[in-house]
This record gives sequence, structure tokens and C-alpha cells, in this order.
Amino acid sequence: MAARPDSPRSGAALGAAPVGATRPSALFAGVEPLEVFVELLAGIDTDTSSNEFYDRICEAICRLTTMRRAAIFLADAGRRRVRAVGSHGTSFEQLSALRPTLVNTPIAQRALLEDKVIVVSEQIEQAVPAEYARMLGITTLVCTPLSAAGRAYGVICADRGGGRFELSDGERHLLWTLGKTAALVATARNATRQQERARRLTERLDLAREIHERVLQRLFGVSLALSAVKALEPEERERCRVEMQEAVSDLRRALERPLAPLPPETGTTLEAELERLSSSTALPLTVDWQPGLMVPGDVEPLAQSVLAEALRNIAKHATASQVQVSVACDTDTFTLEVRNDGARSDVRGAGMGLRLATFEALQHGGVLEFGPAREDSWRVRLVVPLPSEQR
Repeated sequence: MAARPDSPRSGAALGAAPVGATRPSALFAGVEPLEVFVELLAGIDTDTSSNEFYDRICEAICRLTTMRRAAIFLADAGRRRVRAVGSHGTSFEQLSALRPTLVNTPIAQRALLEDKVIVVSEQIEQAVPAEYARMLGITTLVCTPLSAAGRAYGVICADRGGGRFELSDGERHLLWTLGKTAALVATARNATRQQERARRLTERLDLAREIHERVLQRLFGVSLALSAVKALEPEERERCRVEMQEAVSDLRRALERPLAPLPPETGTTLEAELERLSSSTALPLTVDWQPGLMVPGDVEPLAQSVLAEALRNIAKHATASQVQVSVACDTDTFTLEVRNDGARSDVRGAGMGLRLATFEALQHGGVLEFGPAREDSWRVRLVVPLPSEQR
């Protein structure tokens, strides 16, 4: 079977310039493409923001090929959306406002299904969302799959800054190879971050176990003593006082642990996420947003996490005809509340997600409440104190 020209089996050498191909000066100087790629990504660790990480990948692609503009779009399975995560040579703010899907972006669907670099010049408005083509003045677009080990993560869209052009087989192969390399690098980075989050999760579970075994056991013993019918003797009253003090001390020591997780990178805001969900989700969602409210920056990731977990629980454990989200802020606190009807009676308690979100709220000095509001309804309520400078 003949190998594709954009496949490694074609035998094209990664650093070899095919006849008639235009190559960047770096490659003419004898610098191997992967060396340039590694050079640009050197120094990026797991604490680097996703935008900076993917911006570097886009920059590497433009340096190694004749492309002048590049952008990476990734699928966010948790939030069921596709979003821009990095760019080079073009405005990221404009790209981040786009809401592409595989349905309205056939060029991306074809690139991922066929696992090959797709170039479109004719009827570009039918290959990508029309506003994307108009906004950037695209006449020829190159779409490279960002996939590895049989798993598709997204696509790299690139062009030469406007105007039509032809893509040589050599550069097509180079772009395909860089897409694979970028996917592998991103996969390794994500795996490292997942390991760190797993370690943090273990620490949180250990914290929950310690609080249960030490603090709650003490408080339970005190409650039994106080619920006795007969009056307490002085020695028993003193014992209760000591146990309460010990419980408070144990709780304070446990909560002083540095358990803050890696800051989530949402790439959006709570307000924008609610607008997106209102227009695209199958849930019957209504939003009550306090006029003029601005969510504090350090509360944004927590609020979005609680919202996502609340909606995930509704989808799994309720047949809701109404989901109400209220976002408010007073002089001292920020409040997010999610209510839904149609809660099934056979579901008991809450899942691990909401329980872990409770610890996140504690790290911000706040509290997360969840439970039945009425017979068939459920409520999740987050309350976080505002920093003194924002009051």
C-alpha cells in the first residue's frame, strides 16, 4: 500500500528540503526542526500557563515553516466546548471570542478524521465559521491535526498572513510531524499536571480522614455527654471543655496545611460560561446575575468549578425542568447558588466532586452548602468572603 505524502511512512526526511519548497532560514542553516521546537519549549514547566505554553508551540510552527499566523484550538471535554488556547502572529483576544465546533468547521473535522494536513482555498466560508474568515482575512487556510496515539486533542490552523498559496509536499509533511510532536509534548505536560493534582487529591482525602477521626470523634463524644438527661458533674463539664478545645486545635492544625491545588486554567469567566451554557446547553437554564457584578479574579476558578460540578450532578441525578443560577455580591461576600427541580428520590447525598469543592471553598475562607431544598429539588450554594480591598 502506498504511503501518504504527509505520513512518516513516505520516507521524507524531516530536515530535507524538497525541490521547489520554501524553507525558513533556520532550516537552511542546518538546524533540525525538532531542535528548534525543543529550544522554544525549553524552560516551560508545569506551572506555566496554558496560553503561554501553546503560544510557544504556535511560534515554533511559524519559525519552522512558511506560516506567518498560527492558532491552536483544543476540545474541552469537561465543558463540552472548543476554544482557542494559543496563537502567534494574530490576536488571541479575537480568537478566544470564537465558538467553533466540528459541525461549523468541516476543515477541522476532516483533518482529524483523515489524520492529515488539509489545505482549503476555495469557498473558505464553508470550511470555517464565516466570521473567522472575515475577521482574519483568510483566503487559504492550513489545518493540521493535533493528535497522538489514536487520540485527537484539537487542530492547528495556520496561514501566511492572507492571500492564496500552495503547500508543498515537504512542508505538508513537516506540519503533520510538528502536529504529532506538539500533541506528544502537550500530553506529557498534562500527565505531569494530572500527577500533581492526584497528589493534591490524596492530601485532601487524608485531611478529610484526619478531621473525621480526630475532630468529629471528639465533638461526637461531647454531644453525647451534653445530651444526657442528668446534669453534668464539674469533672464532666471540665472534660467537655477540654475536648472542645482539643477539637478546635486539631481542626486549626489540619486547615493550616498548604493544600491549595494548582490554579485551574479555565480560559474564560463565570459570566461568559453562563452565557455560553444558556445558549448551547440542553438544560433549561435561567440566570439571575446581579447588575454590575464583577467576580473577583481569585474566586473565578472556584466559582466555575462549583458551577460545573453542580450542573454535572444535575445531568446525572435529576430530571430537571428548571435550573436557576443566581450570582450576587454584597459588601462582604460573593454568592453563587444553583437550584434545580426533578431531583430523583433514589439518589442519596452528594458525590465526591462537591465534597472536594468544599475543601476548595475552605481554602478561600468560604463555605459550600449542598442538599435538598424541597421534596424534589436540590441546592448548591457557595459563599466566599471578599478581600478587604474589594469591599
